[in-house]
Amino acid sequence: MRPDITDRADLVDLLRRFYAAAFADPLIGPRFAGMDLVAHLPHIADFWAVALLRSGEYRRNLFAPHAALPLTAEHYGRWVQLWAAAVDGRHQGPVAERAKAQAQRIARAMIRRSTGEDPATGGAGGFVPVSALLLRSAS
Repeated sequence: MRPDITDRADLVDLLRRFYAAAFADPLIGPRFAGMDLVAHLPHIADFWAVALLRSGEYRRNLFAPHAALPLTAEHYGRWVQLWAAAVDGRHQGPVAERAKAQAQRIARAMIRRSTGEDPATGGAGGFVPVSALLLRSAS
């Protein structure tokens, strides 16, 4: 049994694992080229600590760093897949499940904000929630 996400150290480890996979990914890796992970990681960890652990502070605009990246629904879909794989590879439990659900909510919000379309209704082609993939493979 894998442990749940319980503290900031778990989040930092998870984020490092996720970004290693994201940077290596042929679809989204080039979009993150030039990102200074050392500088950005504390801010990302702050966000996830607030979102999942109800601790810490995040006083930044979540959308702003992503607005300059040319990300499509397909890119966000891949981001969600890689995040879920990183979470599942290390953790299980209620907080881990919230981490995966939160990533899907973030991706949908980012797509809506950047395109004005709602990916949940199929309007921003390319984004398929991981949960939908799991449901399709179970049928």
